[in-house]
Amino acid sequence: MSPARDEIVAAARTWLGTPYRHQGSVPGVGCDCLGLLRGVWRALYGAEPIALLPYRPDWRDLTHAAALQAAAASWLLPAEGPCDAGQVLLFRLHGLPLPKHCGILVAPDRLIHAQERIGVVEVGLDANWRRRLAGRFEFPPRPTLTTGTS
Repeated sequence: MSPARDEIVAAARTWLGTPYRHQGSVPGVGCDCLGLLRGVWRALYGAEPIALLPYRPDWRDLTHAAALQAAAASWLLPAEGPCDAGQVLLFRLHGLPLPKHCGILVAPDRLIHAQERIGVVEVGLDANWRRRLAGRFEFPPRPTLTTGTS
């Protein structure tokens, strides 16, 4: 069963006010955009799906430019239909062709993301954000636990 949209939104909102920290993922202490997504994943599923590889904060670093898109495609499901709460959004920044930023929709027109020098904030999904949208994803169903019968 997939996590409920209100559960995803509630998990994301617990991070509001967390300071920005590159590669961080501790609520109230520090995170970046990927750390926010990792923290919400842990709240929904328990453990993270993969170990995090180091990455640079420089947006112009193209060494692993496709890594965010590849990770999203591996661990999340493509979203269909209109933008809706609980979806993960990927964004292109600074004119780059591939996404380098992510956030979580908390309403069809509201986004929570970790902003450098500011921290985790909720903002409007305005035309500026929409024109940079590079992908939309859904959290996958939770694994079903099976119990053996004796």
